[in-house]
Amino acid sequence: MALSANLFLRQSQSLVMTPQLMQSIQLLQMTHFELNQFIAQEVEKNPLLEFSSDDGELGSGNSREPEEDSRGVSDDGRADDAAAERQSGELASDWYESGGSGHTERLNDELDSNFSNVYPDDGPPQRLDAPELVSQWKSMPGNTEAAERYELDDFVAGQISLRDHLNQQIPFALNSRVDRMLAEHLVDQLDDAGYFRGEVAETAARLGTACAEVERVLSALQTLDPPGVFARSLSECLAIQLQQKDRLDPAMERLLQHLELLARRDFVTLKRLCGVDEEDLLDMMSEIRQLNPKPGSNFETSNTEAITPDIVVRSAQDGSWQVELNPDTLPRVLVNQSYFARISKTGDDYAFLSECLQTANWLTRSLDQRAKTIMKVASEIVRQQDAFLMNGVSQLRPLNLKTVADAIKMHESTVSRVTSNKYMLTPRGLFELKYFFTVSIGAVEGGDSHSAEAVRHRIRQLIVQEAPNNVLSDDDIVDTLKKSGVELARRTVAKYREAMNIPSSVQRRREKRAMARVAGF
Repeated sequence: MALSANLFLRQSQSLVMTPQLMQSIQLLQMTHFELNQFIAQEVEKNPLLEFSSDDGELGSGNSREPEEDSRGVSDDGRADDAAAERQSGELASDWYESGGSGHTERLNDELDSNFSNVYPDDGPPQRLDAPELVSQWKSMPGNTEAAERYELDDFVAGQISLRDHLNQQIPFALNSRVDRMLAEHLVDQLDDAGYFRGEVAETAARLGTACAEVERVLSALQTLDPPGVFARSLSECLAIQLQQKDRLDPAMERLLQHLELLARRDFVTLKRLCGVDEEDLLDMMSEIRQLNPKPGSNFETSNTEAITPDIVVRSAQDGSWQVELNPDTLPRVLVNQSYFARISKTGDDYAFLSECLQTANWLTRSLDQRAKTIMKVASEIVRQQDAFLMNGVSQLRPLNLKTVADAIKMHESTVSRVTSNKYMLTPRGLFELKYFFTVSIGAVEGGDSHSAEAVRHRIRQLIVQEAPNNVLSDDDIVDTLKKSGVELARRTVAKYREAMNIPSSVQRRREKRAMARVAGF
């Protein structure tokens, strides 16, 4: 069979992800901070993009358009203005030389005032108070070189770390240079919570000293601020804080040695081990709750960032909800068409400017489409969760991405990108858009399904309202929820309860009965 070349005409469809389409998708899921960074980079690269001011005009600070002479005066007028300025300048200089310069003392005598600070450059140079400290004292009177180098940032207090805070106290707690060197080595073995995570024997062997010396220095360091620092366990941390308050008696020591029993609310065993009654045991527990289990947490270097909502929901006069985009999060970018029209007439770099114009138009369209998409998704969420906005968490409806996507005629992936790292400010508080999407829990006998968040809220309310003599078990909570129309398994109730850090019914019963007996009920 002979081989031959043939031509075929075939029609097919394919989805092509262009770079601009991929960038538009990335813009949709960017946060406010990331979007501002991206736009700033684009404005830096593109001469046709400019930030707009609050009044809608082009920002003068970022404008690349050449300034035009709009004064509208003739050459003779400019000459007349220049002559008037020279004349006024000569008069001013004559007055300055006759009555100002060199005559500060005369003005002081005649007006009985001190004019030495009015003309600081006229008087003799100020004598330095302490020339030997001129390099250290920047604000010394007469130090003109330091005045030029004056920066306000030098006087702004910085955030001190736990290590710096401890190193400032070590010279007052330890006198020996060897002890201070050993203390600095122990400081390096602290974790973020202020606990000592090293081994005494290993540290002693590494430094070539005895374990007793390391223990002595460690005991001295445990007296530093914050109380409880350099502890090797939770019980030791609490014991150090109680010892500094002079509240570490033998009963408290035995209680700290059995913290696992305290976590299980085994009050009967604790009363027997500590030799106290229920009232004293509850007082000891109250003192322990006032202690700080992580003394080094106040020195964390992480910065707290405020959340700026992307959508603001307000109640309208007709009873509906008014959904708006937060103007503080909307980027203000304009395309300078006049600059492109004027520069393109010259013919130089026309291809480069055409590409910049295309990129600028694409960016503005993408930002507009991003705002419209966020608005659509937010409006649909508000419509679906109207009962939540009116009555609270108990009325939160189950919602998924597909429901919102079908309502606004978009894909689920688009809705997922919109709801990522976006926040909505409502009369009920500030919520992430992902908060409104919860798992659906079936109802009894085909009723309306319930939201998982609403069910967790219901479980929390039942436990808070329970009486000391009628503590609800997980089975009791299942029966109560079933009567209210919620079909939930016992293991799911236990999972929700543990996720909310709520103890079991046995532990709650022990604690509430003990508190009730002490209160006299």
